[in-house]
Amino acid sequence: MKLWLVRHAPVLLATGSCYGALDVPADAAATLACAKALADVLPRGLQISTSSLQRCEQLAQSLCGLRPDLIFKSDARLREMNFGSWEGRPWNLITQSDIDAWTADFAGHAVGGHGETVRAVMARVGAAFDELGDADAVWITHAGIIRAAQLLAQGIREVERADQWPLDATTCGQWRTLELSLKHSP
Repeated sequence: MKLWLVRHAPVLLATGSCYGALDVPADAAATLACAKALADVLPRGLQISTSSLQRCEQLAQSLCGLRPDLIFKSDARLREMNFGSWEGRPWNLITQSDIDAWTADFAGHAVGGHGETVRAVMARVGAAFDELGDADAVWITHAGIIRAAQLLAQGIREVERADQWPLDATTCGQWRTLELSLKHSP
């Protein structure tokens, strides 16, 4: 089975802002362009699950408007990581000591003081991953969730160190696919 991992279009925030769980809209024109490109390549009748954040739901709605054979459902497990007090702040204003504290305990550190841990993100994405059936599916989601899905597809359920986290990210408005065996093992 094939899992399509689609990242939302660019958001309407200053470049370099941390916006994990921050519910910000995506650029409407870029969202429509992504939906049109995706509508041309997706097979008919796929199940679409989308993050419940508006930047992803915008893309799902636009895509389903172009392709009435597609139906989506929101799934909060596909939301981006909550970065706590870092949300909405420019990355370059987050102190190096805060970043170092996170990377020192990459799996268990509550990011931004009261945000999520990588362990919690992997667990919730893993729960959604485990519910995938044998039919091709689409997730409209975020860079961090796409990275988590890539690890899960490799059988990696826990990430202890920052250097284990994939560096390559799907660009906003783009997608990648994972070929999964009929029954991936948790």
